[in-house]
Amino acid sequence: MSKYVLFFSYTPETWERMMMKPADRTAAVRGLLESVGGELESLYYMFGDRDGLVIFDAPEAQDAAAVSLTVNTTGAFAHLETHALIAPTDLTRVLEKAGSARESYRRPGD
Repeated sequence: MSKYVLFFSYTPETWERMMMKPADRTAAVRGLLESVGGELESLYYMFGDRDGLVIFDAPEAQDAAAVSLTVNTTGAFAHLETHALIAPTDLTRVLEKAGSARESYRRPGD
């Protein structure tokens, strides 16, 4: 499985509904992820440009995309942003491949 992070921001209307009916959203998030074969690692709310983040595992990129599309179509979110995460141990291989690929790439204008 690959690991992803999904940053989100709620709409003002969603915050209002949540204030009127407070509830822990962890079970809902976990259920969505499990429906595509994924696993919830963590759900956090935060201060700043975004309201929260979800770190999760998914079998394939298509599964992570399905989660994002499902959530996005609810209209409850003002912003969603999903990124694949790279473990430090995997970055070494990425850097090696980038070094090899660089030999065959020319900058624009060269």
